[in-house]
Amino acid sequence: MHRVLRRQGAVLGTSSKPQRSQTSRSFASFTPLTEKDCTSITPPYAVLQQRLKRISEILNHRPLTLAEKILYSHIHNPETCANEGIVRGHTYLQLSPERVAMQDASAQMALLQFMSADLPTCAVPTSIHCDHLIQAIDGAESDLERSIVSNKEVFDFLESAARKYGIEFWRPGSGIIHQIVLENYAAPGMLMLGTDSHTPNAGGLGMLAIGVGGADAVDAMTGTPWELKAPLITGVHLTGKLNGWTTTKDLILHLAGKLTVKGGTGRILEYFGPGVESESCTGLATIANMGAEVGATTSTFPYTDGMRAYLHATGRGPVARAADEAQASGFLRADAGAEYDEVIDVNLSELEPSINGPFTPDLATPLSHFAKVVQENGWKDEISAGLIGSCTNSSYEDMTRAVDIARQAKAAGLSTKIPFLCTPGSEQIRATMERDHLTDALEEVGAVVLANACGPCIGQWKRGTESTDENAILTSFNRNFRSRNDGNRNTMNFLASPTVVTAMAFSGKLSFDPQRDSLKTPDGQMFKFTPPKGEELPASGFTYGRLEYYPSPSPQPQPDTQITISPTSQRLQLLEPFKSPFDDNSRSELPRMTVLMRVRGKCTTDHISAAGPWLKYKGHLQNISENLLITAVNDEGGEVNVAQDYDQETGKSTTDTIPRIAQRFKARGEPWALVVDENYGEGSAREHAALQPRFYGCLMIVARSFARIHETNLKKQGILPLWFADKADYARVGAGDTIETVGLEALLKGESSARIGLKVTPREGEAFEILTNHTMSKDQIKWLQAGSALNKIKNDSKAASMQGTL
Repeated sequence: MHRVLRRQGAVLGTSSKPQRSQTSRSFASFTPLTEKDCTSITPPYAVLQQRLKRISEILNHRPLTLAEKILYSHIHNPETCANEGIVRGHTYLQLSPERVAMQDASAQMALLQFMSADLPTCAVPTSIHCDHLIQAIDGAESDLERSIVSNKEVFDFLESAARKYGIEFWRPGSGIIHQIVLENYAAPGMLMLGTDSHTPNAGGLGMLAIGVGGADAVDAMTGTPWELKAPLITGVHLTGKLNGWTTTKDLILHLAGKLTVKGGTGRILEYFGPGVESESCTGLATIANMGAEVGATTSTFPYTDGMRAYLHATGRGPVARAADEAQASGFLRADAGAEYDEVIDVNLSELEPSINGPFTPDLATPLSHFAKVVQENGWKDEISAGLIGSCTNSSYEDMTRAVDIARQAKAAGLSTKIPFLCTPGSEQIRATMERDHLTDALEEVGAVVLANACGPCIGQWKRGTESTDENAILTSFNRNFRSRNDGNRNTMNFLASPTVVTAMAFSGKLSFDPQRDSLKTPDGQMFKFTPPKGEELPASGFTYGRLEYYPSPSPQPQPDTQITISPTSQRLQLLEPFKSPFDDNSRSELPRMTVLMRVRGKCTTDHISAAGPWLKYKGHLQNISENLLITAVNDEGGEVNVAQDYDQETGKSTTDTIPRIAQRFKARGEPWALVVDENYGEGSAREHAALQPRFYGCLMIVARSFARIHETNLKKQGILPLWFADKADYARVGAGDTIETVGLEALLKGESSARIGLKVTPREGEAFEILTNHTMSKDQIKWLQAGSALNKIKNDSKAASMQGTL
């Protein structure tokens, strides 16, 4: 690859052998799919193309990439671009997404914010998916039943809100949000938002699906134009064809190693070339899913035969036929001569399987070299658990490949040497697997099939051990930060394709290379796997499975539905609006702030707002705020979850946990700021990582650099994100120092190019000034002035209402 710059049973996961699950015996239901009413999910291609025609005129008919076509055809009012045009990487676009999807953990806060807007229904079709709150313990059926009981209050809240506002509600057990969106809602040329960082998964169907925080979703749900800086476009030119053990997962693992976790920031990855046509729709979705791991805004592909086949197979023939017409006019592919800001060339025929990790998804090693890496690092040559599935790799094609490996092993008399866990992506996948005896094939070699949910991938995994020893797991997941999966910061998660994970589960050793190595069978013979084959789509079609998991399509709002939140609830809490620091109209700069701490190194949204056991508090801001930055490293001392309060009351220690120091600041009404390192806030889209510091009184975060979604989330909640103009200044500002903004007044008055300086007064020594950069748009400045974007929406709504009564 080269880059060319151009213009423009048992407790799960313990060493004991899991017992075969009996889950499938109670779930049997094989209702075949029929063609659906696709009215609400078919993009309005004629309207989009008409809008794009006007944009093309404004841009002097220059050739457009596919990503530009989809994005610009969703501009709310093309005439706003008439004077200055559109400059990639510079122009802020006001967009009208066609759909919103929310998972159950993030939907709670999004709905609490939407409710405060006092609207009777959502402005665009919206869905809620119950997938994050189901903990994996001992198998699908019991895990699902237990989670429904333990999360009843939250599920009841989500379901009642869905009824009241006309939202489609996918019940616990229905599957993972991204697989369901791909199966039911995604359509070529669509623009949608999702409250999860892996929303781009739907890009496998030739659309733009963008992960956002809940406040961004509320924009679309209230009919407010959604703002996005026009991304740069990186073209990924694919030639050749994947072969042998190599899958689309290996392509994106390889690219992650080349681009790093921030190489896609502010960019859309647009794949093109003959190599795209050779891959399945669900394979392309895997690539798009993990584009989030390089920081990309989203990923997309031109409309292919594989997409058409997948639409028909999932009951969306009307969408396919409409897309065929749009394709004939050239809407669903890049124009000839379209220019990318960068082009990466990849010959698929030359790729080999990759293993990425530990602790970061961009540390890529070719499988053939991995045994050497294990030895060089002194890691134990053993795997403690193997896990396949998750939103990244749980398609029918993925599962049939894994089953091919399992059947080869069974024929040789082998069974897995380690706990081996499988997560179907949806009820549709689970039921089709059961009908086609794929589940049997996996369970017969030792697999435990988990509930159709996120489970271990997001930390919802009770392994049954409190050990903090170093150990290695091998997964087909997309993310592998410290402590993410089981709460043990010493668990090394290595990412690989489902086929590699499955094959290595029969060895139990990190050094095993199924491409080259053999295993000894019970009768003493040597056995070697052959490259697995999968089925892109089931020969007998998909089946629904349990229909009670599915929502009523396009439900009508039921405004009389009561949504009750107990004032003593520990799971849900009504939101109080954040106070604006400019409420008295006399202030032109932020108030003087104390630096709470300087955060060292990688600080993902998992570090800022941990998941796992904390997921149960996603709807209760006060409770979940108690996990603020608890796994972050303090650069002044190198300790985890340690901060100082140099203005403490007499008798109190200067040192405490980060949340408790933040609570002290809040209690005495002292505004504060954070100083942070590179790519701050990478990872999940969780807006709690912005809500929590704001709840405790944070008004500003100064970074060497930010991840895209998190920077936007901070702006939405009224926190000013600034970038060090000189990254070396990061080390000059420490805990207990005070900071004052200099020049913010000009920005507030509408001078968007104004530079903001910071006057830093150290605890000891002379004051000094440093220069910063910002990415605030005119609308985002108004959010800051109002105290949050939601405050701005409410203020505008109130003003419009008052105007209407005059």
